[in-house]
Amino acid sequence: MKNCDILIKGCEILGPGMSVTGPCSVAIHKSLIEKIGPSDQVEKEYLGGTVVDGRGKLLMPGMVDGHTHTCQQLLRGRVSDEYPMIWTRFLVPFESNLKPEDTRISGQLACLEMIKSGTTAFADSGGVHMDQVAETVIESGMRAAIAKSTMDMGDIVSGAMKETAQEAVERTRDLYRSYHGAGDGRVSIWFAIRQVMTCSRELIAMVRDAAAELHTGIHAHLCEHRDEVIFCLKNYQKRPAQFLDEMGVLGPNLLTAHNVMLSDEDIRCMAERGVKVIHCPRANLAYHGFPKTPQILREGLNVGLGSDGAAPSNLDLFDEIKVLRYAMLAYWGLPYFNPVVMTCPTLLKMASQGGANALGLGSSIGSVEEGKKADVILLKTEQPHIRPTQNLVNSLVDAACGHDVTDSIIDGKLVMKDRNVLTLDEEKIRYEAAAHMEQIMRRV
Repeated sequence: MKNCDILIKGCEILGPGMSVTGPCSVAIHKSLIEKIGPSDQVEKEYLGGTVVDGRGKLLMPGMVDGHTHTCQQLLRGRVSDEYPMIWTRFLVPFESNLKPEDTRISGQLACLEMIKSGTTAFADSGGVHMDQVAETVIESGMRAAIAKSTMDMGDIVSGAMKETAQEAVERTRDLYRSYHGAGDGRVSIWFAIRQVMTCSRELIAMVRDAAAELHTGIHAHLCEHRDEVIFCLKNYQKRPAQFLDEMGVLGPNLLTAHNVMLSDEDIRCMAERGVKVIHCPRANLAYHGFPKTPQILREGLNVGLGSDGAAPSNLDLFDEIKVLRYAMLAYWGLPYFNPVVMTCPTLLKMASQGGANALGLGSSIGSVEEGKKADVILLKTEQPHIRPTQNLVNSLVDAACGHDVTDSIIDGKLVMKDRNVLTLDEEKIRYEAAAHMEQIMRRV
């Protein structure tokens, strides 16, 4: 018999085509999915160092959160039922007052929540003390593309969040030198363009060049709201996507978050350039509107999903899936009697493979296949809100939630078993997070 690090016995599997097969057993060794096959065959061939009982569970790719703000975790519950602009009135003052230890506990709480809701990788668009987030990712066992927020102009930006273009880029370079490739390759450091209203031409050009030099990604908010479009038309006589194209930023290494206010020409141009699109359904619908997701997909753009952080809601991508499904049906489907405008398999693929592609990791993670990295989760399906079902994929989208996730494996290591996170002290983190939240609000 061959030895393997983890042997998962008797599970069903959500395959890359979004169809369910099984029962099967899966051998994981040295961070990779080494063997998938009928249980009797795999269990005769492999002896697992750790054995996970997969009966009554579905093995599926870990969710990938393509746009989040781990430093906003301690702002949870504050921004609901508030008038715009939330960003200027709450988020910037809050983030500007964070100390390194606040960012560390916020990152720990975010990673804890993501692991427990089935997310195995994420892209963080950045805050001030992102070295603390990188340390937390290493500790937690998660995978992440981490950017440092960069802004050098605008009256609304102050304190620690406002820098010169040179300072912003050099501090990201420092972060890159310290953490890119850390955690056995689970951490990657990206550059950021927080948004065109707060980033000068000089900063955008420097970010473009530095990311190209270091062969890494750029994380940007794009066409999130009308003010951004108005700003660009007034100052550059171009829409935001067109302005970034003129600056040479649109390309395969650019991840854009939100993408609500895209014109038809924006979409075509972004598709030609291979830009990666992330939707944040709950945040978008709460503040900005309905994206043109069916059209974006038809043009061939890669679409993933993001939570936009915990300030307005939570980090459960199963919730994002549901909101986007019914928003698209109501806005684009119902008026034209098109019930398949956004199908369940499409949505599941967005939350997994779509997010993996956005992080530049589509060939390594995002699906359950032999030879890919073992970034997978087990979800308990033998529950009355899921089974019996005539179509398990449909029920995953319509009925499952993050609390149904029982086990998480990232980079071939067991990170959560039977809903107990093995890498982080949940009780300690929640206690310390409550204390830090109170201290921050007193300062702000």
